[in-house]
Amino acid sequence: MEGDFRLSLTGTPGTGKSTLAGLLSTNELNIITIEELAEKAGALEELDRFDGAHPVDLDILLEYLNQNWKLPPTVPEVIDGHFSHNLPVDAVVVLRCNPDILRDRLKQRGYSDSKIESNVEWELLGGAWNEKEDDTPWIEFDTTDVEPEFIVENILKWISDGFKPTSPEDVIDWVG
Repeated sequence: MEGDFRLSLTGTPGTGKSTLAGLLSTNELNIITIEELAEKAGALEELDRFDGAHPVDLDILLEYLNQNWKLPPTVPEVIDGHFSHNLPVDAVVVLRCNPDILRDRLKQRGYSDSKIESNVEWELLGGAWNEKEDDTPWIEFDTTDVEPEFIVENILKWISDGFKPTSPEDVIDWVG
């Protein structure tokens, strides 16, 4: 892909999005979080007292982005967030994690049992893949026991290779 782009960095909470975003930021990529975009768009809702998160009104956010993202970015951007694959981006990186390891990671974060189980179920079912609607290039990485630097290196290779599609055999299937 030539020029600047917007890349979604998505995946279930606990798969390493923020860690990888931090590493990618040292490679001349501008990192933007879903929360930052939602705040600018007026789409960030009040704190949900049950799960401790600020829900995002996706309709308001998409309307804002459709108005403000008519031109490509001036520098490459990475959108960090567990539903960033729903935004108008040029390519998508999906981070995955073995559900048993993911459960442990979310417990360490202090998530409630119901929030842990809903996230583990989303991961088991392939979450973001079930929401793929167009031909935007996608790639996924298993972050279970791989060093983040190795994944960043492979993301950068994918970017420099023009977001070429990967083999269907590369799809992670926890249920199969």
